[in-house]
Amino acid sequence: MNNKKLILAAIALVAIIAVLVGVYLATRSGPAAAGAKAITVTVVHSDGTEKVFHYNTDAEKLGAYLEEQGLIESQGADAGMFHTVDGEKADWNVNQSYWAFYLGEDYAMTGIYDTDIADGGVYKLVYTIG
Repeated sequence: MNNKKLILAAIALVAIIAVLVGVYLATRSGPAAAGAKAITVTVVHSDGTEKVFHYNTDAEKLGAYLEEQGLIESQGADAGMFHTVDGEKADWNVNQSYWAFYLGEDYAMTGIYDTDIADGGVYKLVYTIG
């Protein structure tokens, strides 16, 4: 009789563990789904060092996405302008510095906030003085 109770208790314990594992697997938060568009952003700082950032996103506009990721900070009232990239601030009023924006190796003809994100897009932000 004791063996029968012991077997039933073991089966019940295995069933409870299986239910708990199932609940955990169903409710856990995994990594965010990777976006459909892979992009590369290179930042060239004032000292000439380069940092490369890789992102996967479904976002439409580059500036808003990079701001959301914390890579750039805008100037608020100056819509479409950004002053800080990867923690480094450029200030035209201090030393005529700004962040130049490139599509690949070409100087961009659109602002970063107006630029559509393209799959495989290669972008560059370069600290520039006047």
